[in-house]
Parts: sequence; C-alpha cells; structure tokens
Amino acid sequence: MKPVSALLIVDDNPADVGLAREALGRCAYRGQVDSVGDGVEALAFLNRREKFASATRPDLVILDLNLPKKNGLAVLAGMKADPELRRIPVVIFSTSQLSRDITRSYELGANCYVSKPGNLNEFFSVIKSIEEFWFGSVSLPPRGE
Repeated sequence: MKPVSALLIVDDNPADVGLAREALGRCAYRGQVDSVGDGVEALAFLNRREKFASATRPDLVILDLNLPKKNGLAVLAGMKADPELRRIPVVIFSTSQLSRDITRSYELGANCYVSKPGNLNEFFSVIKSIEEFWFGSVSLPPRGE
C-alpha cells in the first residue's frame, strides 16, 4: 500500500456514496474520502472555493455522469481544461452503458469508465478493484497543493 491518499466521490445518490465508503472501509484503503452531490459542488471542491476553501485536493476522482446542476461530462471537461486539475485521474462510475457516454468520457480525458453494477456484492468488488488498482498499483502524480 502506498502513502495515504485522498479520494473524491462525486455522486448525487447518498446510497451509492455510502456503499462506496463501506466498500473502501473493507479494503486496504485508509486514505481520506470526501464526497459531493452535484457538479457545481465538485468543481468548487476541486478549485477550493467557498465552503471548500480548505479542502485537500484529491489524488483520484470517482465521478458519476448523471448529476444535478452540472453533469459529470461537464465536470470532466472543466477538470481537463484546468492546468491545476487536469493531472488528477478520473474514474467515471456510472449506471450509463451508452456507447456515446463512454466515448465522450474518453474524448474528454477520463482515465477509465466503469459501469455501476446493480448487485451489492459486485458493487463492493468493483470499488475494491478501483481501490487496488489506483492506490495499490498505479503511480499517481504528486498532489498539487
């Protein structure tokens, strides 16, 4: 396991956020987990604006596509257009299996696209796989504080 890392989950479904946190608690991951529920809050968090002024910039973002206020594709586009945010890896984690969503996510710079499983055990398994890969195997860029 690598040094403690920071993770941001962007999802408007509190149940999915809770399940992700629970799954991470069962993994080797012991880093910081923050979450926000819409695209506007996601960009405010990432840019450390307003109530997120003291937020830790994450090492990885798990981003849902179907978000209120600003959808996940708009958040991804905003991140990848910003020199301070573009190097943060983004895992799209969505119920959408539409080829246009998958293609557009990669066009905008997503690092991977994972479909949310409907089964609880599969959901936990997918979160564990994300955690093991991104925080166990991958070398992440230094956090740009």
